[in-house]
Amino acid sequence: MSSTAHIPNFPECDHRLVQGLHHLSDRELVQLFQHHGEAGRYFTAIFCRYSPMVYSLIRHSARSPVQAEYLFALTWRHILHELGGVECPEAVAGEGPSAFTLQNWLINITALCINQAVVPEVESIHYSLEQATPPFWCYVEQALDRLPAVERLVAVMALTFRWSENRIAAYLQAEGETLTAAEVRQKLGLAFQHLEAALPEDIRQIYLGDRPLRPEPLPDDLNDLLDVPDLEGAGLDEINLVGAGGDLGNEWAN
Repeated sequence: MSSTAHIPNFPECDHRLVQGLHHLSDRELVQLFQHHGEAGRYFTAIFCRYSPMVYSLIRHSARSPVQAEYLFALTWRHILHELGGVECPEAVAGEGPSAFTLQNWLINITALCINQAVVPEVESIHYSLEQATPPFWCYVEQALDRLPAVERLVAVMALTFRWSENRIAAYLQAEGETLTAAEVRQKLGLAFQHLEAALPEDIRQIYLGDRPLRPEPLPDDLNDLLDVPDLEGAGLDEINLVGAGGDLGNEWAN
């Protein structure tokens, strides 16, 4: 294995909304993040500043690139959850090496995730950095949580598992939701409208620009999809948009 991890390129780091924050200190970014919960640019700027360090630490500890990418996303999701409670005081002259810095805090959080996160086997992971970098993934998950259960499940099965409208309808019928394929198509359109509306405005600008958030056409042939086992036994509230299905608590060792 190479001693140097290849750091992926993250296009959001070149966006004007993120570049406009480059002059801010770590403390200023954290405070802006904490005071403006409706905005996503401040977390994205922190991600762009420290993603090379976090990715390098994770890549050297993961067994495969796929698991490294998934753990990378889980780590930044954990950082997003914890960042609201971080106290990031101003540096004081004469402070020693033990003084708080955001970089050291991120290193500790990353080490915690490396040691405690339960990463699934490669074949169970549906996350890809090329499809959604961690900030977008995190905010889409938050937006997804605000959708009605059926809309959320339809969006997940279309995006993550690429199920056809007929198969989605059949699964929902087995769960007690009597929807036709045509109604699934309608629900999917509504789900994406609501999902886009629930995203922070600056996140939409950074990641979508002028493009609407819309699903690609679903396959019509069910034969190619009959082996997908990921939803076996899953309820309407147990599905992630991308990644391996399950609740957050299942991803951490006790």
